[in-house]
Amino acid sequence: MARSGKSDVRDKAIQVTIDAGKSLGPIGLERYSLGQGGLSDGPMIEPHVDMLKWLKPAMIRLFIQEYYDVYPEHGRYNWKTLDAAVASIVKTGAKPLMSICIKPRALYPVIDQDKVHPTDYKEWETLIEAMVRHYNGELGLGIEYWEVFNEPDIGESGGCPGRFTPEDYCTYYEHTVRAIKRASPAARVGGPALAWYKSPLMPALLELCSTKGVPIDFVSWHWYTNDPQDIVKSIVDVKALLAQHPKLRCETIIDEWNISLGWDRIEHEYQPCFIAETTCQMLEAGLDRSCYYHIRDYHVDGEQFGRFMSPEANRFMTYWWNVMPQYDGLFDYQGNMRPSYYVFKTLSRVTGNRLPLESGGPTVKGLASYDPQYQVIYILLWNYALERPAPAAVNLSIANLEGKKWKYYRRMFDAETASNDENDRLRLEGMQSIEDKHGVQDAFDLAPYGITFIALKRFD
Repeated sequence: MARSGKSDVRDKAIQVTIDAGKSLGPIGLERYSLGQGGLSDGPMIEPHVDMLKWLKPAMIRLFIQEYYDVYPEHGRYNWKTLDAAVASIVKTGAKPLMSICIKPRALYPVIDQDKVHPTDYKEWETLIEAMVRHYNGELGLGIEYWEVFNEPDIGESGGCPGRFTPEDYCTYYEHTVRAIKRASPAARVGGPALAWYKSPLMPALLELCSTKGVPIDFVSWHWYTNDPQDIVKSIVDVKALLAQHPKLRCETIIDEWNISLGWDRIEHEYQPCFIAETTCQMLEAGLDRSCYYHIRDYHVDGEQFGRFMSPEANRFMTYWWNVMPQYDGLFDYQGNMRPSYYVFKTLSRVTGNRLPLESGGPTVKGLASYDPQYQVIYILLWNYALERPAPAAVNLSIANLEGKKWKYYRRMFDAETASNDENDRLRLEGMQSIEDKHGVQDAFDLAPYGITFIALKRFD
């Protein structure tokens, strides 16, 4: 197949080699899933259920915020609005990760982020037990993952009304997870969903669970950065911290991540390529799960937030979400798909068993897999560096094909088009038929932050 486009670096082509005859085991990219910000009790997910299904997320994180009004008064529960949000997640095929961030007025009569303990822990535990039994008993959803609070190290500036000391968090965590486990012994519990993974809350929590036998099944934290290596370092550091507590067997979950919230890298092609690179780095670093923040950007109702957050925090939230530009969501405020949606859709196609991929250049990266059910080899390649990389000429070689007939399709990702037509966003640039050969070669160019997706289908 002839090289597509023109390049002044053809004499320095980067060799990429894939061995189709060697399986590295299940690739499991569905573990790197999605979340939705704690912004509203409105239908943030429901309008996009059909589109989200095709991303095949294993998990979608949901904030259980006070606007769901699950405990309007002593002894009375109200699950209706939260039920609708949970049902939307279930319809996508994902399991919810329930992040408990509520401070019901009946148990928290004063709005103060530093007042983190309910007035009655027995009543709090009864509420948590009732919630878990409702979803895992009455509704039979079998929700596995329950997280104790969101960004408790920074409080209201993280969008949730609680700022904890390590001692306070440990007390709150123990009461909460023991209630969850009483209601559903199979539930997986954890936290602290830190804004800063080096917060003293995490070592204190691990020490509590290690010495007192308090249940913990996962640790979680967040990271917003333009450098995927920052995320890798956080994984390495958290794993090292866990190694100091060998009795604990914790999954690692980054359940919020994206480019820097300073929005200093808003060129259209950067964020999609960052998503591909970061997902690959998470896989290489052995991260168990992640939730990209987030599905849809959404305006907040200041009156609604004012019922459980301070005036200062309410002003911050309404300014941040209603005035500032936002690029978090796979869908924008009007529900339109951003380029990041299509990257997750492309990643969702890289299924089956991972194949070895070697690249001769530091900026050209990739993932490859073979799905035996559909007899397709999937390849995703991108050209990434923290500082804008040079255009890359690529020579691709796929070796050790089995079978006599294959069809090869190469599509180039277009981050600039305004079209939501998938054929425009993933533009077909090359195809060829392969018969009676055990390999295939192709040559093409990758622009800075360029992405290409290849499918090689067996037909015999």
